[in-house]
Amino acid sequence: MIERRGLRGYAALSVVAALVTIGLKAGAYLLTGSMGLLSDALESFVNLIAALVAFFALSVAARPADEEHAYGHTKAEYFSSGFEGTLILAAAASIVAVAVGRLIDPQPIAEPGLGLAIIGIASVVNLGVARVLLRAGRRHESITLEADAQHLMTDVWTSLGVIVGVGAAAITGWHRLDAIVAIAVALNVIYAGYRLLRRSLLGLLDTSLPEETLGQIKSILESHGKAGVRYHALRTRQAGARRFISFHILVPGDWTVQRGHDLLEEIEERIRETVPRSVVDTHLEPIEDPVSWEDTRLERPAQGTGQSP
Repeated sequence: MIERRGLRGYAALSVVAALVTIGLKAGAYLLTGSMGLLSDALESFVNLIAALVAFFALSVAARPADEEHAYGHTKAEYFSSGFEGTLILAAAASIVAVAVGRLIDPQPIAEPGLGLAIIGIASVVNLGVARVLLRAGRRHESITLEADAQHLMTDVWTSLGVIVGVGAAAITGWHRLDAIVAIAVALNVIYAGYRLLRRSLLGLLDTSLPEETLGQIKSILESHGKAGVRYHALRTRQAGARRFISFHILVPGDWTVQRGHDLLEEIEERIRETVPRSVVDTHLEPIEDPVSWEDTRLERPAQGTGQSP
């Protein structure tokens, strides 16, 4: 898990970027009094909290397996991305609350040119950091870094919308445009938060691997069909960067234990090569035994009880 510990450096970069953009956007709001710029500054504050949580989650996820956590700690990343999604929704609600008040009582925008220039600089900072985090997240399969990158990209699009809204309000003199753009920004933020929460919940609920990956696994298992080998009870899930794959292999009853063991070793190795960072758990059964074909459910009643699970 040394590689995973190195990911904390990317989270630290996100923390620094959030501090820089908060300072820039807060200054822009104080200069202009724009609700659009205030909404943008509030979202950057959420970015800071999310980056700190991401740093902590990556620290936990990098811990090696122990007696209490035999499968490691990688699921901690889902808590981070879920928390970030919740923060995004909270930020959107605060933006709407402030914008509605300004929509009812519009105010002129002071120093729009300077304020928008500052926001532009902050957007460039966020864009650069988001691209770095997204590449690292995809390369290392870290949902925490990907969530942080998506959040920063949402911030970039938010800033662009604010620039358009504030600029249009300053040019036309219709100051309600500022509040209208802030509400539109909030709707975009809500969508981003929903996507993050959904992906995090699916990870926590042990959703199976994508169909493409399942197809690769099944292809490997079915390649031994000509030798009279079958399989069933294929189950998969993902926890952070780790993938967990389990299945039963049914072989002719006259095979030796050694032959069956060698086959399992071969299949496991092929799957690990095809599906990186996977933990493969197999079970060998005689194909002629009727009990082998009943052993397909996740939970079964104890033998002789006659009770359903």
